[in-house]
Amino acid sequence: MGFSLNNIFQFLVPKDKKFFPLFEQATAKLVTLTSNLNDAVNAPLEEREMHFEQIVELDAEIEKITHKTLLELSKNFLTPFDREDIHSLITSIDGVTDFMHDSASRMKMYQIEKITKPIKKLTEINLEATQLIAECVHDLKGHRFERVAVNCKKINKLESKADVIFDKAIAKLFENETDAKKIIQYKEVLSALESATDKCKSVSNVMEAISVKYS
Repeated sequence: MGFSLNNIFQFLVPKDKKFFPLFEQATAKLVTLTSNLNDAVNAPLEEREMHFEQIVELDAEIEKITHKTLLELSKNFLTPFDREDIHSLITSIDGVTDFMHDSASRMKMYQIEKITKPIKKLTEINLEATQLIAECVHDLKGHRFERVAVNCKKINKLESKADVIFDKAIAKLFENETDAKKIIQYKEVLSALESATDKCKSVSNVMEAISVKYS
């Protein structure tokens, strides 16, 4: 297999002091964001607003980290791995953030009072997946590629599980709910949560490709 200039130069750089710290900051905040949503769907209605406000703030912070990472990418010649992989990794992490924030926004906008079991389960799956993403970033930094591969498989299984939960929830919603407005509202929330798990799989695919390339 041929080596790019980045493959060669990564061994000459003693320690990446720019990109992995940014990845770790972004994933840590993503886990906190998802934890807030998980707390929100399990909290009484009057306590949810506090979590929603935290989610808005964290989304903005992750957006800033994404922008900073892309800016550093344009300024730095030496990178810990290929430039296109850095771009894909940070933008896919940001993609998860967008849909988690979107899920919270829809719950708030539609004033969803009753949090159904599928909503709770999908939120829980997203929390587990984002925790695994954070672990994978830490393991990529430490060149523990086998652990990355194991956790990426777990993320992919979670995404498949979320698909099944989503499909059953939508079928049940159309079968049992007679209020067209509520059907639309719940479908929108469920769709955003399911899309977030899809984005978690996208992050997993990027990390798995990186680990294969450098192992």
